[in-house]
Amino acid sequence: MAVIHRTTLTPTKLELLTSWLPAQPWYRGKGQQPELARTGGFRLDDPKGEVGIEFMAVTDTSGDQPVTYQVPFSYRGAPLAGADSALIGTTEHGVLGQRWVYDGTRDPVLVAQLFALVAGEAVPQMQSTSDTPDPSVTARFDESDVKAEISSTTATDDPDGTDVLVTTAPDGHRLALRINRVLRPGQETGAKALGDVTADAPLPDGTTARTAFVVVHAHP
Repeated sequence: MAVIHRTTLTPTKLELLTSWLPAQPWYRGKGQQPELARTGGFRLDDPKGEVGIEFMAVTDTSGDQPVTYQVPFSYRGAPLAGADSALIGTTEHGVLGQRWVYDGTRDPVLVAQLFALVAGEAVPQMQSTSDTPDPSVTARFDESDVKAEISSTTATDDPDGTDVLVTTAPDGHRLALRINRVLRPGQETGAKALGDVTADAPLPDGTTARTAFVVVHAHP
């Protein structure tokens, strides 16, 4: 189980995102610097205990209307080979030392655990508490014959989010995990979806609404 350390992080995750977000195709800002606050999310455990995995909701209040984004983070103790373009930045952890922080949609460990969550083989964890399941995060998957083992992944961005294409092993099923980057509280999964991950997203009045963080579709 992942251990949440009460320590310093320099720069912080929000400081890293302030520089990284404006360059993403799904960012809604119009040239201004983001003003970010963490407003939700959850974690998953790496079975090998090597990679930190977090799905963070951050709300940007720099524009006329607040916008909430989902950023899947992976945290590593060494660079991930071939993933330079996915690097959000490096930070100094008060206990673990230097950490490499990645856009987790390009990290095979995060994608594998996300798919395991969808398939009912991983348990979502509280964002800020060690070894504590988060019952507010729910997942479903309608394809009982699909194995959670993945043989390959490919991620592509568009103006609304990220599609992570996975091929399962050994059966060769091809699925698209749609990461909703711009979270719209109350956003539903859609009738044609094979599965989803749903959690709470913030409303402007301070309450929350159930929202699709990830949607699973069949891919040709």
